[in-house]
Amino acid sequence: MQIRVYYEDTDTGGVVYHSNYLNFCERARSEAFFRVGLTPVLQNGHFVARRVEADYISSAKLGDMLQVKTKFLEMRAASFKLSQSIYRDEKKIFELHITLAYINFEGNPQKITKNVEELIASLFTS
Repeated sequence: MQIRVYYEDTDTGGVVYHSNYLNFCERARSEAFFRVGLTPVLQNGHFVARRVEADYISSAKLGDMLQVKTKFLEMRAASFKLSQSIYRDEKKIFELHITLAYINFEGNPQKITKNVEELIASLFTS
């Protein structure tokens, strides 16, 4: 998914504020659902970040065009893992490893159904 860096994404020096890289990755995950006519909020639950490991390699700046690439890593009973990388041109500038837990609307973890597992695999496996 392509993202342009806007003024609102940057600090006073025109450099992307560190938390916005997480927002860009979240936007790319949501967009995967939107492309197939869904949202990340499903009938029985939704996903929340359980674990995040971020590597800030290089800074993006105001006006840059960025590409967010998402790769499926692992499915577990109530969570799954993704790797997301942000590129400026062909250079990787940020990498995220995230575990997303599937919870019901009361906030309790729940087993990922076969249907949801298949959906996740289709959205994030190239």
